[in-house]
Amino acid sequence: MGKVAGIDSSTAGTTVVVCDSDTGEVLRQGYAPHEVPDGEKPTEIDPQAWLLSLGEAAKGGVLEGVQAIGISGQQHGLLALDAGGVTVRPALLRGDKRAQVQAADLMQELGGAAGWADAVGAQPQAAYPVAKLRWLAQNEPAAAKRIAEVMLPHDWLVWQLLGQPARRTTDRGDASGTGYWSAATGEYRKDLVELALGHQVALPDVLAPAEPAGQTPEGLLISAGTGDNMAAALGLGLGPGDAVVSLGAAGTVFAVHHEALKDPTGTVTAFADATGRHLPVVQVRNAVRTLRGTAELLGTDLAGLSELALQSTPGAYGLVLLPYLEGERTPDLPHTAGTLTGLRRESMKREHLARAAFEGMLCGLADALDVLRNKGVEVRRVFLLGAAAELPAVQALAPALFGTLVVVPPAAEYAAIGAARQAAWSLGAVLGSQSQSEPPHWPMPGAVLLDPADGEPAEGTGHGGHGSPEGRSSGGGGAAVGSAVRQQYIAVREQTHPGAFASL
Repeated sequence: MGKVAGIDSSTAGTTVVVCDSDTGEVLRQGYAPHEVPDGEKPTEIDPQAWLLSLGEAAKGGVLEGVQAIGISGQQHGLLALDAGGVTVRPALLRGDKRAQVQAADLMQELGGAAGWADAVGAQPQAAYPVAKLRWLAQNEPAAAKRIAEVMLPHDWLVWQLLGQPARRTTDRGDASGTGYWSAATGEYRKDLVELALGHQVALPDVLAPAEPAGQTPEGLLISAGTGDNMAAALGLGLGPGDAVVSLGAAGTVFAVHHEALKDPTGTVTAFADATGRHLPVVQVRNAVRTLRGTAELLGTDLAGLSELALQSTPGAYGLVLLPYLEGERTPDLPHTAGTLTGLRRESMKREHLARAAFEGMLCGLADALDVLRNKGVEVRRVFLLGAAAELPAVQALAPALFGTLVVVPPAAEYAAIGAARQAAWSLGAVLGSQSQSEPPHWPMPGAVLLDPADGEPAEGTGHGGHGSPEGRSSGGGGAAVGSAVRQQYIAVREQTHPGAFASL
């Protein structure tokens, strides 16, 4: 039995997990927040804070006996360095939205969504490094002129652990979120860097999934690392046929696919994953915020809203909520509002509105899943993530409305676990004990599998790196009932916003 470590450097702090390299069992872990000076902007940070929190998280011998380390870092962050490898300013974080105007300008300069889809598979957003570079060029021109190379947070951390070698590296997963690397071609679009910044810069070498970045001065192997979303997918053991629905205030839907998708509408973002495959992503603006808003209206909390919803029946007595409370991205309705229809005397009850909120949120996410399905992405089961995935109403309704098996994994630090799994993969490939084409199989005990079939417990299939989850019925009324609720929702959506999905 060997030991490997995964380090996840998020926007808030650093998590370290130490795992058995054969089974993935978490043996030890630590956490420390980033120390941010009073008054420091939440949109940027001195990257030395990442190293300090890593040191704190690894205190007490957490990394003792570890043979290899993998790094997961927040996607879309940007470190701008001068010719001597010194940062010219604090790192810009992914939550920085100051580059919205610059992203819109870049969008037009390359022919709109279709031009960017063809170039790199993703339209520029304020969070992306390509937009941040344009913002620096326009707002901090003196610093921008000094930029000789750019790195992502995980790239910089790998470089630091290796003792700042001459070679800088990244991986295809994190590179696919820059706005200047194409998942379809596997190559940088250096012309887009120059378009954004005004001059060329050095970019890290893109490593193969199992290829190590190097060894520390102490002899520890450091794997390629990746972005946090790609690391989480690796930690979950996703494989072909698996999709993820992540429930935050907004929602994220992505799936494992064998090729990069080009979507001229810009609805699908063509990210790469950390295994050599692809992670097409669709975003929705309204997920748990729909539930929270409804709970506040009804004077309860999420748990109370869930209990109310389960007192209603499928279809909520004809109430349909289009959950576009903050406008919507899928479909592209940025300036619209939510819609509640089907009000009759018998439907005007708290439990029916609660049910409509859950059905509306999940149908909106099912729409996003259908965007992927309609582009040839196979979805055999859906992993449901986020605290709201534990709500009984979500678990009861999701399988039938998604029309597929739903897996609710146990709570865990999946980005850090994914980084550790990559470290085990890289170590095994170097030692000759592990194939370079597939990561090691790590079971996932404690996951729950929900079947859309009414009353029929599911058998865990356990492919793609995780074990057989515990099976049980969703209790949501079955696939036929779920299909009827979806059709009711779609009919209202099409009547209210005709043709909104016509081009998707």
